[in-house]
Amino acid sequence: MRVHFSRSVIVIVVIVVVLAVAISLLVVKLLEQVEPFSAPRAGCTVKTPDGELDLDVEQAQIAATIAAVAARRRLPERAAIIAYATAIQESKLYNLTYGDRDSVGVFQQRPSQGWGSVKQIMDPVYSTNRFFAALVKVKNYRKLPIADAAQAVQRSAGGYAYADHEPNARILAAAFTGRVPKAVHCVFPSPASPSPSRRADVSEARRALAKALGGTAVPSVKRGWLIATWAVAHADKYGLRRVGFDGAAWSPASDDWRPDTTFTAREVSFA
Repeated sequence: MRVHFSRSVIVIVVIVVVLAVAISLLVVKLLEQVEPFSAPRAGCTVKTPDGELDLDVEQAQIAATIAAVAARRRLPERAAIIAYATAIQESKLYNLTYGDRDSVGVFQQRPSQGWGSVKQIMDPVYSTNRFFAALVKVKNYRKLPIADAAQAVQRSAGGYAYADHEPNARILAAAFTGRVPKAVHCVFPSPASPSPSRRADVSEARRALAKALGGTAVPSVKRGWLIATWAVAHADKYGLRRVGFDGAAWSPASDDWRPDTTFTAREVSFA
């Protein structure tokens, strides 16, 4: 015996099914956005008198690298500001493998325009050095408006856009150059099942720092904070569990620098 359903019953059933699916998807989305039910995320916060910025780990590492290369080249903070404004506009401080035409990297440099090979440009230390090498050739770059100096290097179709990022670039420069102490705060939640073989590779961290900065000596407190900030931004990459300098210490589970008088201003401690 066949059972026949009226059209109105079928319509009601379809509506109920559609609503059930829609409600289920909505609940899943809401749960993903509720922090108490979400896994803690790694990330960094930059705090200076001029303002605060939230960065993810890669952005913090790129920002630390730009400051280190500027210090190695003995450039003024304004040069770092110009570089940050450029990098924010070009890549949002990410080391991109793609871009307009053949552009790649943090500054979206083009191999076809003589910036180097793709492999070279994808190295943030190399690409930052190339950016600064071009910047210092710009006449009176220290006195030019930030956007004009950036455009003189990049020759972008939308060079006016660099100006939009000057406030954030100033915050990054103040923090990552070390001028503002304890300005970068990064959190790296511990995995549920940490690997027993995971050890801090301090030697590798110092080699990477030396590649960008040219050395790890601390001739001034400002340089010491630049090094400490670089170490914090790269802590998860190299398994660092503590960074200490000038009466303060940082650890991955902390959201701030803690007072610790065992650390002096003579040396930055990695562990």
